[in-house]
Amino acid sequence: MESNMKLAVVIMAAGKGTRLKSQRPKVLHEIGGKPLVAHVIAAASRIVAPSEIFVVVGHQAERVKAAVAASGVRFVEQTDQRGTGHAIQCARQAIAGYENTLVLSGDVPLIRPETIEGLWRFHQAEQAAMTILTATPDDPTGYGRILRKSPASAEVEAIVEQKALSAGQHSLREINSGIYAFRTAPLLAHLDRLDADNANQEVILTDMAGLLRSAGERVTAIQAAEPVEVLGANTIAELVALDATLRARTASRLMAQGVTIFRPDTCVIDAGVEVEADTVIEPFVQLLGRTRIGANCLIRSYTVIEDCTLGDNVLVLQSCVLAESTVANGAKIGPFAHLRPGSEIGEEAHVGNFVETKKTKLGKGAKANHLTYLGDAEVGERTNIGAGTITCNYDGVRKLTTLIGKDAFVGSDSTLVAPVEVGDGAYIGAGSCITKNVPAGALAVGRARQVVKEGWAAARRARQQKP
Repeated sequence: MESNMKLAVVIMAAGKGTRLKSQRPKVLHEIGGKPLVAHVIAAASRIVAPSEIFVVVGHQAERVKAAVAASGVRFVEQTDQRGTGHAIQCARQAIAGYENTLVLSGDVPLIRPETIEGLWRFHQAEQAAMTILTATPDDPTGYGRILRKSPASAEVEAIVEQKALSAGQHSLREINSGIYAFRTAPLLAHLDRLDADNANQEVILTDMAGLLRSAGERVTAIQAAEPVEVLGANTIAELVALDATLRARTASRLMAQGVTIFRPDTCVIDAGVEVEADTVIEPFVQLLGRTRIGANCLIRSYTVIEDCTLGDNVLVLQSCVLAESTVANGAKIGPFAHLRPGSEIGEEAHVGNFVETKKTKLGKGAKANHLTYLGDAEVGERTNIGAGTITCNYDGVRKLTTLIGKDAFVGSDSTLVAPVEVGDGAYIGAGSCITKNVPAGALAVGRARQVVKEGWAAARRARQQKP
């Protein structure tokens, strides 16, 4: 990471993204589980400290600021969006004290830290006033083309826009990505010479290449290893294509680290997800947000896990939903289980078929295997929760807690009306409604006495048959 005042990064994030036909700011559209601009910030933060990153905001500025403020970046206001050159004019004071400035696009999310660093190092080695990151896509249509002094030269003669290409220049395939490195002093010295004398009547930073060349400054170019790194998203279809590329990249990274992902094209894995070696992920799994999964786990099909931490040797069976929860080593979840936020499942604990937990701690070896709701509860080690058990945690105003000790047995179809405590080793009879604390080692039965009337059913049917 570069030292203070050596390098600043400016990220363009002020535009509307009109072609997306959305009310949301363009840079807040998401791929891989994060806003476009957040991916760019993350990549740039590998090169400089977040405090050296300036995000230029304009359209719905407060919304963009709120989305990325936690990253520690600083903001520059571009009240009127009059082009990329105007954005740098707005950032003039912010970057004035830095020797060099990198300019990135907030809607180009696949740019890698290695590519940004390569641009920066090449810029320094060439002692250029301006260095352009370029690419050679299969179809360069619509992009400005790079005209080098010679095919082998690092120096750029000109950037020729699509409409200005001569007959002999249509074969040029190297494009201008709109990502640049500058020595700050010559950039600022010529910044006010940029004008809006173009078809879009915008102040375009691309024009700086010609201004610097005319002033005798050195303008160079370096090509990105993969053209997809410099692609933006101007339509929803392009946005979805970038998302697919990023998720494929994430799956490839995990598989290279020893994770087995069957049918990765069917899985949705966010860019920030981490999984340890020897874990197996079956088709149609979604791993979202800040999820962390340990080693030797099995995540079976149709499961969705978001912002969770799973230990080692965890089994998650089919069609489970886990959110903002932790699952310790050796635990078993599902099938069809739902861990809502705040659930903490202990080592070797079981949460089974159609069981829902919320703000609940299950101790080591505890089991809730069938058709149960545990909310605002603590369940001790080795305790068994029978099928159909409900913790009644809401009185219409407050959420109340149920505490169940270790080695307890809660019979099927029990309701525990919070606040209530069940002691260690206690038994709850099946079908009980528990409203008072149960001491350790006690048996509690809270159900009506059964009444049997012999012959009642036959007599009733006989009465119904009379005219």
